[in-house]
Amino acid sequence: MRGIAAWFVVLYHARLSLTDWVPDALIDVFAQGYLAVDLFFMLSGFVMWLNYGPRLRESGLAGAPDFWWRRVARIWPLHIAVLLAMVGFALLLLATGRSTEGYPFVELPLHVLLLQNWGFTDALSWNHPAWSISAELGAYVLFPFIVLAARWEILRAPAFIAVIIGCALLLAGIFTAFGATTLGGDITRLGLIRCVLQFIIGMMLALLWLRWRDGEVIALWPAILGCMLVAAWIVTQRAQVFLLPLGFAACLLALALSTGPVAWMLGGRVFEWLGDISYSTYLIHFPLFILAKIFLADDRVQIGPGGFALYCVALLILSHCAYRLLEKPAQRALNRFAPSKRRRAVPAE
Repeated sequence: MRGIAAWFVVLYHARLSLTDWVPDALIDVFAQGYLAVDLFFMLSGFVMWLNYGPRLRESGLAGAPDFWWRRVARIWPLHIAVLLAMVGFALLLLATGRSTEGYPFVELPLHVLLLQNWGFTDALSWNHPAWSISAELGAYVLFPFIVLAARWEILRAPAFIAVIIGCALLLAGIFTAFGATTLGGDITRLGLIRCVLQFIIGMMLALLWLRWRDGEVIALWPAILGCMLVAAWIVTQRAQVFLLPLGFAACLLALALSTGPVAWMLGGRVFEWLGDISYSTYLIHFPLFILAKIFLADDRVQIGPGGFALYCVALLILSHCAYRLLEKPAQRALNRFAPSKRRRAVPAE
């Protein structure tokens, strides 16, 4: 799912340069690609609970620094590498007398620290997709406190469902109060809360899955509910900020519970590989498309089928190389200095 979601974001950012040859109906579908980020947020909360929830329940807040270190080790190295490449590009623009609008050097410290989407800026800049990584960092900061806020493991399914609905209602209320009618509205002010609330929804989905994975609830029922909620938004074009988070949540739960052909397909090696490299795809695709428009686009900033195919192949190759040669090695190297490792290295008195 991560791999599919990453490519929907790619198509979202590329769509306006493909209108010469891609049908309008498909361009309209690509225009909704920004919603894949909401899937990322829920998937992240789901996976974080399964991987770290029980550990933090056992260790308490003493385990939080180790969790935070490991998450930074996962997201920061590739982010900083792509950011440095974009700084080099901006310096080249500056040296050749071209505009550096969209590359505010004064905001670089915020981007280095992944704080750019915590309400300190008014517009997206540098590597635009990294706003969601900044928001994810905010969710990671809160995660240990949310884990320890209640004895989640003893609660029943209705409590988790109530939290999911409550988060969706709160999200809709906040967006409505700020005059935002879509989940992509006012990202610099609302992106962080959009992430945190959907991250919590993902946590609740993981807890529901743990309750229902042995067959108490079959995948069909949440699948029907999810499709109905998404269809209600498509038909009415209203209440996106409430209907879609609930619809996505139900569909993701259905996929997690599923053992049928869809689950089999998404568990295949190709999709697994696309998922492995999805973070690289997500962070690299935006600056790479800037280069694609420079070298492959015509005067109307349109890219033909051949040029776009070349871009996609280059993106897959770069994503694979970045995952193998930078993401994983840097993560392993930084994790050697995690607080838990340092504690074990201190000899007993």
